Amino acid sequence: MTEDTSGAARGGRRWAARAALAAAALAVLLPLAKGGLGGFLLLAVALVGVVVTAAAAWWTLARRGPLRWVAALLAVATPAAVVTLFALFLLWAVPVSLLLWAAAVWAGRYALRGDGPRFRPAREHRTAPPRRPFLVMNPRSGGGKVARFGLVEKAERLGARVVLLDPDEHQDVTALARSAVADGADLLGVAGGDGTQALVAAVAAEHGLPFLVVCAGTRNHFAMDLGLDRDDPARCLDALTNGVELRVDLGFAGGHPFVNNASFGAYAAVVQSPAYRDDKIGTILELLPELLTRRRGPRLTVRTEVATLDAPQAVLVSNNAYRTNDPAGIGRRERLDSGLLGVLGIKVDSAAEAAALVLDPAADGLAVLTTREVVVDADRPEIEAGVDGEALTLPTPVHCRVDPGALRVRVPRRRPGVPDPRPPLNWRRLRELATTAGRKHSGRRHVRAEGPARRP
Repeated sequence: MTEDTSGAARGGRRWAARAALAAAALAVLLPLAKGGLGGFLLLAVALVGVVVTAAAAWWTLARRGPLRWVAALLAVATPAAVVTLFALFLLWAVPVSLLLWAAAVWAGRYALRGDGPRFRPAREHRTAPPRRPFLVMNPRSGGGKVARFGLVEKAERLGARVVLLDPDEHQDVTALARSAVADGADLLGVAGGDGTQALVAAVAAEHGLPFLVVCAGTRNHFAMDLGLDRDDPARCLDALTNGVELRVDLGFAGGHPFVNNASFGAYAAVVQSPAYRDDKIGTILELLPELLTRRRGPRLTVRTEVATLDAPQAVLVSNNAYRTNDPAGIGRRERLDSGLLGVLGIKVDSAAEAAALVLDPAADGLAVLTTREVVVDADRPEIEAGVDGEALTLPTPVHCRVDPGALRVRVPRRRPGVPDPRPPLNWRRLRELATTAGRKHSGRRHVRAEGPARRP
């Protein structure tokens, strides 16, 4: 999108940039002015508190015995102590400062709204409703959402054939989907978790059939990024009679499809444990010390078109990139049709590096990039992987790729959760807007970690 060139719009953005800078300056200066020298000391204490909390969190995860519990206590007590000090010595200045920060963020986003390419929603394709839809439903997903929302009954009223999975017997959903295609199904759908969604989605993509997502799982990340109503899964079935199609990408890790992501390293090893589902926190605390300190698990090497990551402790390969430049949007994908994989790699070997990662998100310990293909290799013939939450063991090297536009997803016309992402705050750009009268911005954006400079 080109930048709005009308004089009124430029003037409004310029004044919004000035307001954002002024509010941010007041947000910083107010506590300092109220506290005097003590305000500066409290600011220093807060900075030290961040470092201590990050280091203590690392020791909690990477150590055992008494040191772990001391570190855990420190990780909780430090931020509590900092907040208490601010409340005691600055009183009203803290909430007012927070309000000023909120105003600065709002004004800054308004000022930057015309910079760079605007978010482009996925193109909607109008198609006739399916005549022989086929749906697989997992009655245990999401704590029993299939029964609670009457999904079987509604789907059958709309003309769908429904197969309800047997909770006590393993069933091959890929085989069920292939059999349905052979019987003439012209749409495949799933009411269940993301792992089941991916398996049936791959069959739909293979045969060029539309795919229906019913968000009956626990987290429903794929449904969230499609904009579906996760609070009422029954509304997803409206797509059978009043829907449109989106063309989205489908990821593969060693031949296994994924709609969200494939993880390798520490998390993938943890989810392999049989105890993980019944005791997630206990299993994590039991296994992470050896995984983080490299006494257990493979040594990974991740090769992409733009960088090589050497020995990261955890790697996440996603079907399109997750947002990392805005805390409000973390965990979401702006697009599902970019034709690119997102890669997040973390390498932290000490408490000092953990603190550096918190103070500087662009630190060497974090790699954020996009690429068409990823090769995950290791110093052993097989590695653990979590593919859309399913625990797998894959032979190395694992080739991850994305199939652009492979999946025809049928969705309701009205989707309440379609994201409306806002531009990330760029204070340097705000200063340019505030001090420049009429000069156009080039529209160039800073791209994080698109080269070797971000290797862990």
